[in-house]
Amino acid sequence: MGSGTRLAQNTLYLTLASVGQKTVAFLYFALMARYIGVEDTGSYFLALAIVMIILVLDDLGMTSVLIREVARNDDNAQLWSRTILGIKVVTIPITVAVAFLVPELLHYSHIVVVLVRIATIILVADTLSLSFYGVLRGMQKIKYEAFGLFVGQIITAITGTILLVTGTATLPILVFALATGSVWNVFFSASRVVHHAGWKSLLPTWQMGWKPLTMAFAFFLAAAFTKVYSYADSVILGRVLDESAVGLYAVAYKLTYAFQFIPLAFVAALYPTMSANSNDKAELKRILLDALWYVSLIGAPIVFGIWAVAPEVIDLFYGSAFAGSVLPLQILIFVLLFIFLDFPIGSLLNATDRQAVKTIIMGVTMVISVCSNLVLIPIYGVVGACISALISFIIMFVSGWIFACPGIGVKVADLFKSINKIYVSAIAMAIVVFFVKSIVPIFVAIFVGAVVYVSLAYVLGAIRKDHFVEGWRMLTKKQ
Repeated sequence: MGSGTRLAQNTLYLTLASVGQKTVAFLYFALMARYIGVEDTGSYFLALAIVMIILVLDDLGMTSVLIREVARNDDNAQLWSRTILGIKVVTIPITVAVAFLVPELLHYSHIVVVLVRIATIILVADTLSLSFYGVLRGMQKIKYEAFGLFVGQIITAITGTILLVTGTATLPILVFALATGSVWNVFFSASRVVHHAGWKSLLPTWQMGWKPLTMAFAFFLAAAFTKVYSYADSVILGRVLDESAVGLYAVAYKLTYAFQFIPLAFVAALYPTMSANSNDKAELKRILLDALWYVSLIGAPIVFGIWAVAPEVIDLFYGSAFAGSVLPLQILIFVLLFIFLDFPIGSLLNATDRQAVKTIIMGVTMVISVCSNLVLIPIYGVVGACISALISFIIMFVSGWIFACPGIGVKVADLFKSINKIYVSAIAMAIVVFFVKSIVPIFVAIFVGAVVYVSLAYVLGAIRKDHFVEGWRMLTKKQ
């Protein structure tokens, strides 16, 4: 199979799995929030946020090294699998101990402490399946990861839904329900590794010593920065305010970041395309501007559309108890504009061997996120956390732009020229929906908005045939 065909298939697998997984996760979380209420939703989300941060200490960036080394020579898949497991035999007990002690030392509520301790099952299961899927990803067997993650989410959703509708669900039991999907992924991913690399792949070894840790340091920093600035807001909200504040924020957070998967498939194809043209500044400029156009075309209507219908979306999926999530959502959703724009910028930095710059930018973003949350949350509460996230991602995008774009001759005026008509169309759409939704059913208003957006974008010349031709060429071109 050619590399272009393999890339297209892998992109398709991950895209379909991400769509399915995110859809199921969104619906299940909405159902759970309706049943358990604001405060319990906050306790649940806070406990998982703490566990997700601690998980970084388990992997230490080694999965990225594992994928790279196995991809270079899949004959070494067994050795690398055993080596990473050997290191995790040491790190897992340490991180479990951290998970047991830290929430207690930080004086979180008793229920949060209990939930974090139960969630160590998820911590252990996820770090193991992360490594096993890393082996398979390095061997270009991504279909297993796509299938496994989707089925795991289905198992969690079915188990949790049964518990909720039968009235037997408590917060600890719901964490156990979440763990069922993680445990499934451990056994499924391990079985696929055994099938393709042999049963010895599951036997830990210390043959390579601690070498993988030194190789993984940059990846560890990047992963740590990402986790901290992704979840620090929830942790600080829980510490400064209470679980109810975390619950209101969790709803806005889940709705916003559910859309992150959309540009990932495109970027998966964009990175090798940029890498292949890394010495051609003119071509890189053209590719980058086209990429920024694509992500804007997708991101702008999502952001402005959700802003316009936020009250209706919150009420429809979560109920009136979460009315306090409307304003946070209307602020936080604008984070997506800068996240979407940052994807191509990050690809450009990585493709031109400036991944260290990207890591530094992520570190700076983490520091700004933590500091701004500490300042804004005591003053503005949940809204402060949303403003902090918006500030952080604006700085991330601007910093990336400063380091990535001048070198290939891309100016702010070029970006404005490329996407301004898209934003005009999206803003017009939002205004129409905002006023129309009071006189017609919400789904009709959304349809009217979609028609307005596409029609106006076409009339203004924001949508051109050559963009789609280039996008198809980029996705199907053999690397």
